Amino acid sequence: MAAKHYDAIVIGSGQGGNPLAGALAGAGRKTALIERKHIGGTCVNEGCTPTKTMVASARVAYLARRASEFGVEIGQPRVLMQIVRQRKRYIVEQFRSASQKHIESTENLELVWGEASFVDRKTIEVKLRDGGARVLSAELVFINTGTHATVPRIEGLDDVEFLDNASIMELDCVPPHLLILGGGYVAVEFAQMFRRFGSQVSIIQCGPQMLSREDPDIAQEIQKIFAEDGIEVHLNSKALRIEKTGEGLALTVAQGERQQTLYGSHLLMATGRTPNTSDLNPSAASVQVDEHGYIRVNVRLETTAPGIFALGDVKGGPAFTHISYDDFRILRSNLLQGKNVSTANRMVPYTVFMDPELGRVGLSESEAKRMGKKPHVARMPMAQVARALETAETRGLMKVVVDEDRETILGAAILGIQGGEIVSLLQVAMMGNVTVSRLRDATFSHPTVAESLNNLFNKMD
Repeated sequence: MAAKHYDAIVIGSGQGGNPLAGALAGAGRKTALIERKHIGGTCVNEGCTPTKTMVASARVAYLARRASEFGVEIGQPRVLMQIVRQRKRYIVEQFRSASQKHIESTENLELVWGEASFVDRKTIEVKLRDGGARVLSAELVFINTGTHATVPRIEGLDDVEFLDNASIMELDCVPPHLLILGGGYVAVEFAQMFRRFGSQVSIIQCGPQMLSREDPDIAQEIQKIFAEDGIEVHLNSKALRIEKTGEGLALTVAQGERQQTLYGSHLLMATGRTPNTSDLNPSAASVQVDEHGYIRVNVRLETTAPGIFALGDVKGGPAFTHISYDDFRILRSNLLQGKNVSTANRMVPYTVFMDPELGRVGLSESEAKRMGKKPHVARMPMAQVARALETAETRGLMKVVVDEDRETILGAAILGIQGGEIVSLLQVAMMGNVTVSRLRDATFSHPTVAESLNNLFNKMD
């Protein structure tokens, strides 16, 4: 089969691949964008967009139950999961269809639906979604194939139905009791979401804390919040086996030498992510992967094969939409604008969309100490923030890690109302080398959450 030649091929239309394909085409390069499932990648279809849509529905249910605290009587709310799902599907479709229309109307850009596999460094075979195959070739190839949910090996799992981050959002009813394996970001967001929808929720986490990347005090505060919400958390617990019962599922877990059986109606796998490289045949192009299947890249996102690059989650490292998009900007800068940009020293902010939000940027206290620094910590409970008190959102804490000079911000964790927004403010301060004393003495609008930085930096250890 003769290969059709392009200037560039982008495999995957995620939050890095989609704009990259458009930029290449806009620069006059004949480009093919290969997508096997749907435009937008994980973010639009199974990640950010749908989950935050459903988180919003869950928060409305939460506030409705708290209405009497604010002097409002509305009765007991009832969650209609079919309508929650319909709203989620509508918003996803709006995002996805708009992106697809833009791609299809872009000059020099061809959208190819199918599964890509390397034949050699410059050649890719595509098993077309509608049947048949095509062969494409290009001097430049960009891999943006993303990841999928990891399924651990557990005795009996092959004989039961279970959910992942995508299928759980397609439920048409509220699970009576949701069991969640894992204690990371996916587990945290879905646990609180479905608890607010009305499910009993039990989390089984193999490690000693939730969100293993966070400082222990932050994790403990999250676990305190979950306890208040009625979410059951089992730490240092390993899933041994699972089986069907007359009414649902029975999951046997071990906590040290002790075993217990947890009963639930549904099981969510939130045990990590696996890169989508097994069907890509990267070895045919001399593209090396690590022991987990992630594609190896350098700081310029170059793989081990000349002319082949990787961006987004498939290359490992921070798995966030904004990092995928920044990968695109790096490639655009270097390949189309003649610059020399890299991922070295890139700031990686993120927000965990539990309620209250956990906004994070820079080093944690633990990371700073491991690097040999002697950090000081400014810490304040949200219960001392006026705006939080006024809105009855006092759970959580503010924490900023400051270098030993007591002026330079190394990182921050804001677990509280508008946590993601406040940490973004601190990120801008870090980018602009704004000192702690300037933030402490700044005049912020009253009453805002940002205003609490005045008091926070008066509480340095």
